[in-house]
Amino acid sequence: MKQIAILCLLALSLHGQKAVDLGTLKGGDYQVHIPANWNKKLIMYAHGYQFMGTPPSSANAQLAQRLKPFLDRGFAIAASDYPIQGFALPEGVDATEELRQAFIKKMGQPDSTFMVGHSMGGGITIATLENFGQHYQGGLPLCPLSSRPYLQCRKEYDMYATFNGLFPGIVPSLKEIFDPSSSISFVSFAQAGPRMGAIKQAVISKDSVLAAAFAKRFDLKLADLPAALFFNQNVLRDLALKFNGNPFDNTQTVYSGFPDNLEVNNKAERLAAKQDPQKLFARYDRTGKIDKPIVLMHTIYDQLIPVSYAVTNLENMIHAQGRGKYFAVKYTNGQAHCQFTDKQTGEAFDALRNWVKTGVKPSFGYVN
Repeated sequence: MKQIAILCLLALSLHGQKAVDLGTLKGGDYQVHIPANWNKKLIMYAHGYQFMGTPPSSANAQLAQRLKPFLDRGFAIAASDYPIQGFALPEGVDATEELRQAFIKKMGQPDSTFMVGHSMGGGITIATLENFGQHYQGGLPLCPLSSRPYLQCRKEYDMYATFNGLFPGIVPSLKEIFDPSSSISFVSFAQAGPRMGAIKQAVISKDSVLAAAFAKRFDLKLADLPAALFFNQNVLRDLALKFNGNPFDNTQTVYSGFPDNLEVNNKAERLAAKQDPQKLFARYDRTGKIDKPIVLMHTIYDQLIPVSYAVTNLENMIHAQGRGKYFAVKYTNGQAHCQFTDKQTGEAFDALRNWVKTGVKPSFGYVN
């Protein structure tokens, strides 16, 4: 294990100013922010999915500003990069736990510790509470990847399989994406921007009614379909390279929910699995076995992780384990992935803290 390498330590005294600790652990670079009014309480934070090829440090850029609601409440924040990019949920759990232990070694045991994360970091939040819950008072997963990772990624796979059947030739085929030797590369949204309009125009020109129905089938607004396809391409290509092939199998899948299900099933692109999905998805797979309070907050619309995958699947798993008393849900009128205001984040966190303090579970409901 690498030793902690302190790169920068500002304001060694916490009196009247904010302390920032930057360094490196085995799991990656980390940041610790301690406000002047630190109350000896800690937020462990996990960031979301990061496209391959982007700078690792960009995931936690402007962290203090983005997590202002927690700092304003006197909480220290500790956040780690991950040793890999793309799908990194297991690595994120390990990096977060490594940093938590390092924080205690350096700063002492906090009075209380909460786990918070956005998107894939929300999935890391839940996995951390499932596996290391003894170290936490509660968790706040925001717009989380809360389903079993296989199911979330399989949704992206099925979108491509059916889209390529109904609208062939517009985006790469699954066969190309899952061929490790193919020339398919990762697409940044900056690069994808000029093509998004062309994709939307192509599907509308082919069949505007079908295009709208297809988007709705995957809980999308039609305007968001091109960006979702590019995002999914990157997710699937990352998995293709990590697995060195295809871990999904839709050769026996019957698709439904389309205007013409027979047409979709006759035309859908189909591939047999070449790799064992457990190779990547088994570690810290979702179980629903929680024993600390979780307040999950999600937007009413999310173009990347729809409500059924962010809330419903996890809710069912938790109740199947008889752990419903530890699970509460808040929702907002946000119209994009992780589109929360600071006020909404603070309100959800206050509900979690009050639950931990009083033992009274917050009510389900809308956060304005």
